[in-house]
Amino acid sequence: MADITRRIGLSLGADLCWPLCFEEIVRRLDLSIPIDGNTIRFDVSRVAIEPYDLRASTPYDVILDRVTHWYPTTREWIKKSILMDGAYVLNNPWSLQSMEKQTSYCAMMRLGMPVPDTWMVPPKEYEESQDLQPTLSRYAKMFDLGEVGKSLGYPMFMKPYDGGAWKGVSRIDDEQQLRDAYEKSGRLVMHLQKAVEPFDYFARCVGVGPQVRIVQYDPSAALHERYMVEEGDLSEEDRQLLKDMTLTINSFFGWDFNSCEALRGDGIWQPIDFANACPDSQVTSLHFHFPWLVLAKVRWALFCAATRRACPLTLDWQPYFDIVEKDPDMPLRDRLSAFGQLARERLSADAFEDFCQTHLGDLEAVASEYFQSTHAHDAIQQKVTALFPAHEVDSFTQHFWDRVQLWRKTQAEQGPPSATC
Repeated sequence: MADITRRIGLSLGADLCWPLCFEEIVRRLDLSIPIDGNTIRFDVSRVAIEPYDLRASTPYDVILDRVTHWYPTTREWIKKSILMDGAYVLNNPWSLQSMEKQTSYCAMMRLGMPVPDTWMVPPKEYEESQDLQPTLSRYAKMFDLGEVGKSLGYPMFMKPYDGGAWKGVSRIDDEQQLRDAYEKSGRLVMHLQKAVEPFDYFARCVGVGPQVRIVQYDPSAALHERYMVEEGDLSEEDRQLLKDMTLTINSFFGWDFNSCEALRGDGIWQPIDFANACPDSQVTSLHFHFPWLVLAKVRWALFCAATRRACPLTLDWQPYFDIVEKDPDMPLRDRLSAFGQLARERLSADAFEDFCQTHLGDLEAVASEYFQSTHAHDAIQQKVTALFPAHEVDSFTQHFWDRVQLWRKTQAEQGPPSATC
């Protein structure tokens, strides 16, 4: 019997609050888990940016990555760590690098999800290159943007095909607005997507491993109020459909951590934005839901580290397509249920639930105590200080602190949820 330490690395950019909470909760848990005759302990540290030898081994068993989408040095180190050392990374860096919103729309359309009608249009401007003018003169067809607008129908949204934190997103109500927005779009390659109107519910569903949190979302509100505390009018059938939808998307693309936005119109849930494999994680946006996210990351990272979960090196889409091809007329809810079952198998949901019940029984109590501590208050204040004007720091720190205390109160009244909720 050996004492083994599994090491979890946090690969971070501007994140402040959740890493501080993650580290401290794991420290306070002070786990020693018996697995296969050994005692497993855990260590958490932050990934440094520095020169590295391609043959040097990584010190981490699990890496929770937040910068692969924009920082190439770390992205390539993470790829190396998977290929050469078998590290498990949240999220799959190859998938995260290549699966932009265009690809995710097409894949989910093929699976039969009711993604709103979407067009791609060539960019208004191009970066000059040696072959640009010959290519455009030979192959670029003149098109009438107004006719494209008529084909799609108003209202619509113009947004970059590869996403980017609301960058370049415009609501378009008529042809003149469409032309004006296109003139201002520059070199961005844009989607035009039919608006879902009317709708009676905007859901943002955050998935971490097999865990899903469904939040009512108000995109018109200030950033710190978009995630609503109240869940609103959701039946258990709606909740299960949204969970299945979120887990299907995540498991299809190999994402451990992602969010799915869906609108309910005429009783139909339409996913509109679901390639968000580095979603909101800060207390300043999540507030009431922030502790859930921290704990979801803690559970999944500990499970992956303890069980030496293998990082898939390739994506296998055919089993999802087989479900569609076997019964093309299967109702959407039944189809999503079948996809969801496949997703839970890929995400080891049953083994994860058992791990949490067996080894993480103290987590909720430790978290509740932690989230009333000065350490937690300081983590919140650090993030607020980084984002808000000096004269608003105290009031907004108190605002987010009060929301976290409301979460503690709610958890005490409702009891701890299932690990996969």
